[in-house]
Amino acid sequence: MSSANANTVGVSIEKSVHDSVWQGSLNLVDVARARNFAWLHVAEARIRNMMKWWGSIAAFGLGNPVLYLFSVGIGIGALVDSNGSASQLGGVSYLTFLAPALLASASIQAFQDETSFPVMEGFLWNKNFFAMNATPITGRDIVNGLLAAALARTVVTVGIYEGVLLAFGAITLDVALPMFFSAILTGAAFGSVMLAVTTYVKEDDGFFAIVGRFIIAPMMMFSGTFYPLESMPFYLQWVGWISPLWHGTDLGRTISYGSAQQGWVTISHWVYLALWISVGLTLGYRQMAKRLAA
Repeated sequence: MSSANANTVGVSIEKSVHDSVWQGSLNLVDVARARNFAWLHVAEARIRNMMKWWGSIAAFGLGNPVLYLFSVGIGIGALVDSNGSASQLGGVSYLTFLAPALLASASIQAFQDETSFPVMEGFLWNKNFFAMNATPITGRDIVNGLLAAALARTVVTVGIYEGVLLAFGAITLDVALPMFFSAILTGAAFGSVMLAVTTYVKEDDGFFAIVGRFIIAPMMMFSGTFYPLESMPFYLQWVGWISPLWHGTDLGRTISYGSAQQGWVTISHWVYLALWISVGLTLGYRQMAKRLAA
């Protein structure tokens, strides 16, 4: 091959390589699309991490409802039903009365698990939120991604729980879907606020133990979970009124067996839970961005 031909071939190859690289970067990377779905990549990262202990998640998701239903729903329920308390429970068995509360509680617990320690981990232990934020991923994307991952776990948990409730005859198939959505909304309401609160926490220092003992436990006891809220002293009923668990439980009972409730009260449940989500997202977006910029 002559020198002129070799130079021509060399220039042609160089130009071809340059053009392919330049054009390839434009074609392979859609920056706008990647930016719009940044939250999905955050959710994927969290779900992949979550899958390391999928066996434990599945075991707890199946074991908790079975144990609760055997011990409380059937065990204590047999005593309650034998004392003729059906009239105080809306004319249904104790197991039917208890089922919506257990479903809402399971949703709250699943959301809390994914909006507490994982948030602390991202800020303090492996600091991966700062690594994410070094890319075009924003604090809003991180919040949305964490909540999406929490939603994915909660959908599985509530789905398993509903399957057990159906097997025990605690709910019927025709109400399973609307009860599913009301439980998910309840968990999302608590989880979004929990995430927002956690973004303010700089050190653990037993914070989550305090939440468990002084928020979760009282919420379970004073939200009409195991007995009608109206049976409590009036000066304690306010705990239930401000608790998302009571709103989700009462909504679930209305859906499940037509618990007597005024229309405006039912609407207020939906509005109240949606308000919790709105407040949680607003505070979460703001504080996440603030901590990442510090």
